[in-house]
Amino acid sequence: MRRSFTMRKLARRHRKPSELLLVPMIDIFTVLVTFLLMTAVFSRTVIMELKLPAPGTDSSEPPKGLVLEVVLRKTGLTVQDRNGGELKRLPRADAGAPYDLAGLSGYLQTVKAQFPQVTEATLLLEGDISYDHLVQVMDTVRIIEHRVDGQLVQSELFPDVSLGDAEVLAGAR
Repeated sequence: MRRSFTMRKLARRHRKPSELLLVPMIDIFTVLVTFLLMTAVFSRTVIMELKLPAPGTDSSEPPKGLVLEVVLRKTGLTVQDRNGGELKRLPRADAGAPYDLAGLSGYLQTVKAQFPQVTEATLLLEGDISYDHLVQVMDTVRIIEHRVDGQLVQSELFPDVSLGDAEVLAGAR
């Protein structure tokens, strides 16, 4: 039999609310998490240990032999021995020009040939040197890349790098 309109309306009001189905939502999240894990790029962070002097440390006697320092200024690079003075100057053409990293690497190779036991170098920075330039010069001081039988091989030059502030030149400020 057919029910009347009012009876159907009353039956609709007393109907139980339907349950919320979470299974399709869980399926969507499972697929989404799987996709994100498969496409995520896991980067490898390289940490380099720098040897910085402790605050208030005073060196009583300078060490014998070569104490290599590379001074990074806006005007160029200077390779020097702390005990003996300036060894080589590699000037920049202008403020926007790149540093002569190839010349620095070549000169450091000749220094390494003369002092093979020395592994330490100090990188002294002038104020306002960009981080990118610091990293490029530090990598040039630490390693040399050359080809052997068609393969790129890295060799150590002066792997123990320390950082410091360069002297302010007279008339620079």
